Amino acid sequence: MYALELGGEEDRFAAAEAASAATGVELVAPGLATANAVTDRVRNLAYTRRASELVGRTDASIESARVLLEAAGFDREGTVAVRARDVRETTGIDTQRAERELGQILVDRGYAVDLDDPDHELRALFSEETCLLGWLEAESVRDFGARKPTDRPFFQPGGMDPLLARALVNLAGARPGSTLLDPMCGTGGVLIEAGLVGANALGADAQRKMARGAAENLGHYFQTDERATGDWATLQGDATHLPLPDDSVEAVVFDAPYGRQSKIANLDLDDLVAGALSEARRVADRAVVVGDRSWADVARQQGWTVEDEFERRVHRSLVRHIVVLDGNDDDALGSDFR
Repeated sequence: MYALELGGEEDRFAAAEAASAATGVELVAPGLATANAVTDRVRNLAYTRRASELVGRTDASIESARVLLEAAGFDREGTVAVRARDVRETTGIDTQRAERELGQILVDRGYAVDLDDPDHELRALFSEETCLLGWLEAESVRDFGARKPTDRPFFQPGGMDPLLARALVNLAGARPGSTLLDPMCGTGGVLIEAGLVGANALGADAQRKMARGAAENLGHYFQTDERATGDWATLQGDATHLPLPDDSVEAVVFDAPYGRQSKIANLDLDDLVAGALSEARRVADRAVVVGDRSWADVARQQGWTVEDEFERRVHRSLVRHIVVLDGNDDDALGSDFR
């Protein structure tokens, strides 16, 4: 079993993303989840910061944590350190005291403490009425700030935050060897994150300027970041009539235009998104669509099964609706985080 430290404030969304890199994910307290098993893709997650091999779970008190650790069996070679967290400040735990007392148990067992660069780190995670103890196994790479839309070679206002873009490509199942398509790619933010988890990135945009700009951005990141091991391409194209064979990609992700009308050929927005979802269903078995309103009903009309829905508030006047879609003929498994 593993303990997952979730980021952000929307745990159900974070847990759903975590399920792309772990099995049996279950929310147990604010900011915390457990998983039966994890993969190395944990390092690519946006809203999971750390995964730790679980020692055990107990009440949110230092005394309970001490009893749990004293009773636990483990055998690790090298130096150790204890890091305690009061997750979202829900417990009022004295984390320094927790670190001292749990660290003393390790010292009593013969371990040497190295607070600067330990070989093993014991995480003591306190949240509301729960404490999880675990040995740190993996941390996600937190370099999203280095890819702000304004810092890319090609910039246009309205680019998606790379943290959210990464979560979307993970929800879509992007991984090495798979191909992810964004048929309304804009400046390529979603495709960049797909590339950085090792997937092939394919983008289309109705505006030639945007298709070329996305190509400039993708070329930069695929050339300069060793994580981008796949291929990439962009084209000017209509999201409702893609020049792609049936079942040619593994997943589709797109951020639908906001407002009631599309600027593309004066199309009604409902018709544009319906057409894009129909094409997505033709070329892939999985999709994630984002908008300023839910496109779930339109997706169902195009043959998709809605696996999950989320709302993420951007500011007072804008809420992003995220719909995760399954196109397999079998019934969708659904999410454990409804």
